[in-house]
Amino acid sequence: MKRILALIFALIGWFAIIMQYYLMLQNSTLPVEEMTIRFFSYFTILTNLIVVVYFTSHIFKNPQKTEYSGMLTAITIYILIVGLIYQFVLRSAWSPTGMQKVVDELLHSVIPVPVLSFWFLYENKSSLNNKQIAKWSIYPFIYLLYVLIRGHFSGFYPYPFIDVPTIGFSKVLLNSFWILVFFVGLSMLFIRFGKALDK
Repeated sequence: MKRILALIFALIGWFAIIMQYYLMLQNSTLPVEEMTIRFFSYFTILTNLIVVVYFTSHIFKNPQKTEYSGMLTAITIYILIVGLIYQFVLRSAWSPTGMQKVVDELLHSVIPVPVLSFWFLYENKSSLNNKQIAKWSIYPFIYLLYVLIRGHFSGFYPYPFIDVPTIGFSKVLLNSFWILVFFVGLSMLFIRFGKALDK
């Protein structure tokens, strides 16, 4: 059952990512190289890519082999942050139509649900602890550094709340701080809830 679910979720995720790349390619006037770099500069795309690689690995994984406790929890938190920030901060910023709307909903609203379900069913919750949060934060921290450094030289910032030229560096730092607080709080909630479920 685990492999079947992983296969279904992986197919949905790969479709959404590949279709989003195709749509950007069709609508962009930038060189393919620059457009591709920008495509992979979105936290949404990178996180969904992590999700589909995780599910794809489970299609071929030995069911007897245990995985690092907390990996699925971290991935679940990443994709939930993608979904929640989109719903409450970014959704009103644009109104996609047609296939773009379908893909948009898949990446931000649909995919977080099966990831959360997979976490509920298969995560090793007994080993979760607050010390793991520091490791989980490495990915979003490196991402933030990357987009700020590249944005400084290219002028492209993928999200309005980290757009330094528009809102200023101090505001970007403040926004990043609140996202960090949200990330840590959500992580602690998952750890506590996971241990409660394990009991």
